[in-house]
Amino acid sequence: MISRKKKLRIAQISLLILGLTILFFTYANKENNSSTQIISKETQERIKKDLAETSEKGDIFYNIEYSGIDLAGNRYILKSEEAYSSKEDQEIVNMKFVDAFFYFKDNTILKVESDTGIYNNKTLDMSFAGNVKASYEGSNLFAEKAEYSNSESYLVISENVKINDVKGSMVADKLYFDIKKQTLNIASFNDGKISTSVNLK
Repeated sequence: MISRKKKLRIAQISLLILGLTILFFTYANKENNSSTQIISKETQERIKKDLAETSEKGDIFYNIEYSGIDLAGNRYILKSEEAYSSKEDQEIVNMKFVDAFFYFKDNTILKVESDTGIYNNKTLDMSFAGNVKASYEGSNLFAEKAEYSNSESYLVISENVKINDVKGSMVADKLYFDIKKQTLNIASFNDGKISTSVNLK
């Protein structure tokens, strides 16, 4: 017959083994849980990249829209899928995938699209670059660069300029669109092939 003392010792040893087993499995599960990735490595890398870009560029905004009236009294709307303000100069906004709409007093609309753009939120000047496309009164224009000056009230389009119109197609080096007078000057520097002025009124 097992003495009471031995029974107590066996019970104590059993409880100790049970306690150690529970502790072991508890810490083993914690180790497994801590090694489980809640966010994938690709997502972590993308977040790191976005944070690095934000610290370099400044604040990043998505799907922004600016609207206003220029010095000539024409209304405009400027949209961008992604933009960031310059840390050095808060007036400058750098944009990606840009759409600009100019609503003139005679009810005509000029639309300009580009891959990138720069907007000065103080002077209201704009520049467009990369796959610039413009449409105005049934004419479509393609180029690599465009600059809009609010103070001078003009739009200059340059670099590989092509115009498609109902009257035909044209290639030029530079187009100068005077917004106040609504005239278009077309210039080519290659052997002086084109140099003309068109009244758009």
